[in-house]
Amino acid sequence: MNLPQELEGKWLLKDLSAFASRLTALGAQLLQARCYENNLRFDTPQMSLTPALQVLRLRKDSQARLTYKGPLDLTTGISLRHEIEVTVDDFERARQLLEALGYEVFFQYEKFRTVYQLDGCHIMLDELPYGDFVEIEGPDPAAILALAERLHLRWQDASAVTYAGLFDIFIDNSGHDFRDLTFANLAGISVTPDQLELPWADQSG
Repeated sequence: MNLPQELEGKWLLKDLSAFASRLTALGAQLLQARCYENNLRFDTPQMSLTPALQVLRLRKDSQARLTYKGPLDLTTGISLRHEIEVTVDDFERARQLLEALGYEVFFQYEKFRTVYQLDGCHIMLDELPYGDFVEIEGPDPAAILALAERLHLRWQDASAVTYAGLFDIFIDNSGHDFRDLTFANLAGISVTPDQLELPWADQSG
């Protein structure tokens, strides 16, 4: 069975506003205005999915979506993983269904997302409690690499780590003990690139 695939690259931004202006100047099309997201990550009580690098996520933004992601493949230099996503009618009922099947929420993360389209790729500007990021999703590695170069993103600074994984890195490096990546938990906390083990990828860094 051939599963849908997600191809993407992700970078930490120092100046999100300047990067958004660069997109506009290049003629990027706005697909989704800035929207709040609430994401719930599920696993079994034995935590069998996470060590296998599998993701089961329920997301609520302008709609509710249930997503499965398979293990990460970096053989092409681009983050590649199988992805199955379906829209669900009711976020809370979907959560109840997963919990009835024995899955448990082990991590919540929040963000604001704005989506653009340029050169056949989707560009997501993500604002998280620990920093701002750009993700590029495209049809093939060549398209993502070409657009990253056009946007002056240094490929060596791209991260293949998930937002949950980056949160674990932040917790290890900061000494905080929050379970969830929420704006309330990190209110008033200044997060440095060193705590995420990532450099600024935009040219202002």
